[in-house]
Amino acid sequence: MSVRLSRPQLALFFILLCPVNIIGLWWAVGSPLLMDPNSICRKAKRLVGKQAELCQTQPEIVSEVAKGARLGIRECQYQFKYRRWNCTSHNKYFGKILQQDIRETAFVYAITAAGVSHAVTQACSMGDLLQCGCEATRNRAPPKPLLSSSSVDGAKWEWGGCGDDVEFGYEKSKQFMDAKRRRGKSDIRTLVDLHNNEAGRLAVKLYMRTECKCHGLSSSCTLRTCWKKMPHFREVGDRLLQRFNGASKVMGGNDGKTLIPVGQNIKPPDRQDLIYSDESPDFCLANRKTGSLGTRGRMCNSTAMDISGCDLLCCQRGYRQETLVFEENCLCRFHWCCVVQCKKCSIQKTLSLCH
Repeated sequence: MSVRLSRPQLALFFILLCPVNIIGLWWAVGSPLLMDPNSICRKAKRLVGKQAELCQTQPEIVSEVAKGARLGIRECQYQFKYRRWNCTSHNKYFGKILQQDIRETAFVYAITAAGVSHAVTQACSMGDLLQCGCEATRNRAPPKPLLSSSSVDGAKWEWGGCGDDVEFGYEKSKQFMDAKRRRGKSDIRTLVDLHNNEAGRLAVKLYMRTECKCHGLSSSCTLRTCWKKMPHFREVGDRLLQRFNGASKVMGGNDGKTLIPVGQNIKPPDRQDLIYSDESPDFCLANRKTGSLGTRGRMCNSTAMDISGCDLLCCQRGYRQETLVFEENCLCRFHWCCVVQCKKCSIQKTLSLCH
């Protein structure tokens, strides 16, 4: 069965994961991003509608979109570092993952959409974008009472500081990351991708936290100034990993516009759940067709019983142990002023590597 990536996702991941050498753009995974935002738009000629409008009128936001996508990929690599598929950045293999509708693809789409929302919102709060700034708090309800001992019942409060305008980041992520299809046409892959994009954005939007600062003599907290901040992105990644572990398999409804959970007595997935329609390969052996690099040579934990353990990670093929010698700085001393002198120490480490 042939599948197609959504236009914005295809263009964005092609740019982020395929090293290129053109004026104004230099990219390599794990390296700093030095970008002329217009380069994305030149490479992404297939973008249409709102995506093309962003390229033409707000290239600085496109730059934040790229930063957000990179943030999402880094978080994916952190969350999957002990799994058989470790969110590899190898462009040929990664592209094959994106062409499937499996759990891993669901997580990539969700974490990337979340990263874009987070990065754009953060840029607004930092004053890096002219189109946005701090959150408007005029019609917001009063903050809930603090639970700390320094709070006083009946203390005055006011919204202040610089709250994160998550609605702006949410809308820009939706504008760029969501595919635009022809009216009246749809397919299960489009529905699944859009659902997972939204789940990623909601993992940021629905978990804003309130931060407050007390004012008053001797910490009396006679007045509180409060603002809304986004969750740390690691929290977003942790939350989406939980959704990945409980992802729901779905199939398309007869009307072509709905998704139905597969299996009896399975509740329909809500907006925050991740969904998929195809089963994942086991990722034990290298396979270009499925995007699997295999686990041969991967480092594992010989004493762990979880997913990082050698039994699971090595697919019960066994493992070997190698002793390596590393040189590290040690016995460092500070000498006035202002030099730190260290000695070199040899340290042996025994690694377990999958057969």
